[in-house]
Amino acid sequence: QVQLVESGGGLVQAGGSLRLSCVVSGNTFTVNDMGWYRQAPGKQRESVADITRGGITDYADSVRGRFTIARDNAKNTLYLQMNSLKPEDTAVYYCNRKVNLWFWGQGTQVTVSS
Repeated sequence: QVQLVESGGGLVQAGGSLRLSCVVSGNTFTVNDMGWYRQAPGKQRESVADITRGGITDYADSVRGRFTIARDNAKNTLYLQMNSLKPEDTAVYYCNRKVNLWFWGQGTQVTVSS
């Protein structure tokens, strides 16, 4: 069973940066399109960034130009570089593949203070 372990969250002031990581167990990471998702209190989980197995990226309008998704297939690791953070980016961030979702990991909390 695939396990997802997210890390790198924290408390940061508006305008700051964080880099999230997600380690995916097993040997299926390289063949999957992956994504970062987030869930703010009282809101539904939403997709914020995608990356295909070939490295093509896409972003939600709310984060485009500020967030960068990347993957290291040799390390089975997905990254999310978040710059110019805003209070509305506050959420628990998760990674998963784009189709046939695996069980969710514990996520990593990102809190942006104004």
